[in-house]
Amino acid sequence: MNRQNASDPLTPYGNRPMVTPIVNAVNYEYLDFEVLRQITDGEVDGYTYHRDDNPTVREVETHVARMENAEDCVICTSGMAACSMVYLTYLKAGDNVLLFHDVYGAHYKVSLMLERFGVEVTWINADEYENAESHLKPNTRMIVLETPSNPLCKTVDIRHMRRVADKVGAMLIVDNTFATPRHQKPLELGADLVVHSATKALGGHNDLMAGAIAGSKDEYDKLWFTRQAIGCTLDAYSASLLERGLKTFNLRADRMSENAQAMAEYIVGQPQFSSVRYPGLESDPGHAVASTQMQGGFGGVLAFDVGETEDDAKRFIDALQRIYHAVSLGATETLICIPYLTTMLYLPEERRMGFGVKKNTVRLSAGIEDTDDLLKDLEQARSVL
Repeated sequence: MNRQNASDPLTPYGNRPMVTPIVNAVNYEYLDFEVLRQITDGEVDGYTYHRDDNPTVREVETHVARMENAEDCVICTSGMAACSMVYLTYLKAGDNVLLFHDVYGAHYKVSLMLERFGVEVTWINADEYENAESHLKPNTRMIVLETPSNPLCKTVDIRHMRRVADKVGAMLIVDNTFATPRHQKPLELGADLVVHSATKALGGHNDLMAGAIAGSKDEYDKLWFTRQAIGCTLDAYSASLLERGLKTFNLRADRMSENAQAMAEYIVGQPQFSSVRYPGLESDPGHAVASTQMQGGFGGVLAFDVGETEDDAKRFIDALQRIYHAVSLGATETLICIPYLTTMLYLPEERRMGFGVKKNTVRLSAGIEDTDDLLKDLEQARSVL
């Protein structure tokens, strides 16, 4: 085998394979010292050690960057690893970060660590984002939001929050996991960085964990330094699974959005259900804003209250036959859970219920099944209430 050709794992025989090779190598042989110098000086693309970079991972980074209309992207081991990398890269002792209660619950754990390191954390409710400016401080360096939010699918006006962030020169970070790049482009709306739990809709098959951060090339360089330092580069096999998921992403995202819209429209008309939140509903408080910053659909997740009690929600979920009782979202299967008992379990009681989540609130993530089958399942299950 020609060693020069073998040095490029993506084109080993001079023509590109249809599936990016899984390169499990931890380290790489240098053909000579000049090649080593060119790689380490950044003159040519190359690889030295997996914690630095991996060709399979790099291919996925390029793909996600294109999806978000970003200059570059950093892929890491989970969505929370991505969020933590953002905090570690840009915040220091004495800084203030403005966080919405309506972000994935694990941010609370990370906030406790940030406070130990001397970072001040201010929490606000997404329903009150229009008054966010009143929560700014001279030392506010970052605003982190998720829209639609987890788990209540609240909509936050990204353009408005850009103007708020500019008041103090803060970075604006938007979690785009629920909306996905198919339906929302936060960078075009004013975000400095977009983060994803790529475990969810980007991967889409319940079989990988990954996180993504997309933005400018300058921000990529800063985030790459953090990832290299703490060692949370994604493994090549998971990157290959993620790339496979991305090939069908647009088709899946469209179908998930269509199914979510259909289920939301059905649920909102049933007396057993209340407080239905889905930005695609005209009755949703965030519909007007969502219509200006989302396109082609409103994502695959909705939330609503079942009956009056936690037991009502449990009976409803137990009666479902086609919809799976499981955490996570954005998968090929339709999933339902009670956030109070699952994704928010490690939060203090007052934080679990302080911004709208109840013990009988359920989060429903649409899959790609036949729409009529999902509606029939909801219909038969509500008969137990």
